[in-house]
Amino acid sequence: MNKSIENLDIHKMLTVTELARKSDTTQHAVRYYTRLGLLRPERDPGNAYRLYHTREINWLRFIQQAKNLGYTLNEIKEIMHDADNKQSPCPRVREILQQRIKENRCRLDQLLSLQHRMENALQQWEKMPDGMPNGNSVCYLIESISSDADTDK
Repeated sequence: MNKSIENLDIHKMLTVTELARKSDTTQHAVRYYTRLGLLRPERDPGNAYRLYHTREINWLRFIQQAKNLGYTLNEIKEIMHDADNKQSPCPRVREILQQRIKENRCRLDQLLSLQHRMENALQQWEKMPDGMPNGNSVCYLIESISSDADTDK
């Protein structure tokens, strides 16, 4: 923010603790988001403490909502940058979420495939005796699973 220190009304500004309390977050999160550039405090001319405008409460709430939708902090920073520059962040928001949904679907498919392999292995192992390592084998159970049985990769 480019306001001069003289224009600061420090009585309408919030400390880290006050901002954290009013936005239902932690002081650590406020400081972390400040380091990342997501929040932009002013400096109190009397003691150099960071002071935040009350509008930062809304930014913090926005950050939490965006994180809950799966956006990364870097993506949130880009979205906030668009808004700061009076550009609609909506196209970027949609694009990121569409991509994230595709990635999640792929991960879910991989997890379902893994779950299926695990269940099949456990079922197969129920019929097998325990074995001892013999120098050529570490665990007969794992080694008994053929890569051919892994057709649903």
